[in-house]
Amino acid sequence: MHHRTVGELMTRPVVQAPRDMPFKELVQLLTEHDVTAVPVVDGSGRPVGVVSEGDLLRKSSGQADPSGLLPVPHLEAWERAKAQGASAEELMSAPAVCARPEWTVVEAARVMSDGNIKRLPVVDETGKLLGIISRGDLLRVFLRHDDAIRDEIERDLLRRTLRLAPSAVTVDVREGEVTLDGSVEARSLIPVIVRLCRGVDGVVSVTEHIAYGTDDTGGSAAAA
Repeated sequence: MHHRTVGELMTRPVVQAPRDMPFKELVQLLTEHDVTAVPVVDGSGRPVGVVSEGDLLRKSSGQADPSGLLPVPHLEAWERAKAQGASAEELMSAPAVCARPEWTVVEAARVMSDGNIKRLPVVDETGKLLGIISRGDLLRVFLRHDDAIRDEIERDLLRRTLRLAPSAVTVDVREGEVTLDGSVEARSLIPVIVRLCRGVDGVVSVTEHIAYGTDDTGGSAAAA
């Protein structure tokens, strides 16, 4: 089965900022390119951090309210340093958490989820910036057509991988939701089929109504 990679989904070329880019130029850069964040790169084109709208907004949120209605916010030392920052290097979130182009959607999604990160610069084996991948880019796999999902499950998974006859299991896909019907020889094969189907790009859920000829699980299939 072919899984779409970060390299296929990432955005390129990448809007980027040098370390010494001033605050106002950063605001202008985000506005002109209609992006919410940019990687900050060193002189060799390697990401050293990411500066986002949130980083830039600390400049305003850290100031006293002109009307005097709001109290001056308490800031941690690192927040105060960012609020007082004037260049990309002083304002960015660092170090940059990066992805590789050969990563699968699952690998990138886990890194984003674990680190509560919205985007990852993508780098080559030398650490140089190739592109950038966002949460929205990863979600594009779920725009895959139902027919393509069904064909991959039937052709690559059921027939080529599991060597099942075309009539053994039928596949219906609607809005990425897969329904499996049919029968197989051994009960232990059913959770394997379901697990493999869930790994197909674009699959939202899998429901199975598969009968079996022989129970070779000793009762373990239900747990699986």
